[in-house]
Amino acid sequence: MITFEVAWYFSVVIAIAVGGAVTTVANLATTVYLHRGLSHKALTFSRPAHGAFRLVLWLTTGIRPRQWVAVHRKHHAHTDTLEDPHSPAIHGWWNVQLKNYAMYRKVARDDSNTDRFARDLQPDRLDRYLFDRALLGLGVGIAILVVLFGPLIAAVAALVHLVYYLAANSAVNAIGHHFGKRPYDNSATNLQWLALLTAGEGFHNNHHAAPTSAKLAHRWHEIDLGWFLIKPMTWFRLARVRLDELRLVSAARASHHAN
Repeated sequence: MITFEVAWYFSVVIAIAVGGAVTTVANLATTVYLHRGLSHKALTFSRPAHGAFRLVLWLTTGIRPRQWVAVHRKHHAHTDTLEDPHSPAIHGWWNVQLKNYAMYRKVARDDSNTDRFARDLQPDRLDRYLFDRALLGLGVGIAILVVLFGPLIAAVAALVHLVYYLAANSAVNAIGHHFGKRPYDNSATNLQWLALLTAGEGFHNNHHAAPTSAKLAHRWHEIDLGWFLIKPMTWFRLARVRLDELRLVSAARASHHAN
């Protein structure tokens, strides 16, 4: 007979596993679709892939893609300067780790910023009536968890996902511009453990060196989980990689971004 304590323990384990799985899916959608695809045009997607990524992000994050893209492009245009939305060189890495979400929201809500940096991503009818309604998407996502696992596991899984997603993505901007290896001459860093937690985003130094590359791992020993999703998508023609070769930014441009 299963005791209450054992049942409670397994419920917690299941909830943590479910929350981690949801975050992994959200991280893959963030890095592959929002970051490498929409922000840097390193990938193009088929219509079904576009729809699937938009739905996943709506259910798991409530993010409006054009806002995310605008904030990220501004970060690249003004890396580690006063205009950078979330620079640890300006605000301190611990401040960015704790306040990254607030920093993001401040810039994301600025329509002039979105108009400037994401003019190629105009909202369509689905955005206006569905995907721009963040709370609705998150509510539907939680409702799906409740139906599948019950209210208790759903609540704990949602909390795990919230903490994991926000903390890991904050770490890319905070820790990923402070601690780690710098094989290229820019202010970002590489951290394999962070890359594993964020589906490849921990190779931030690699990314700033070659922002148009769909693959964030540049060396044989680097593991980029996002690339493990991209390759099968190309086999089934759900995505197309724009550049086959690694194209590094010029030294002058890298120096400008780092100063």
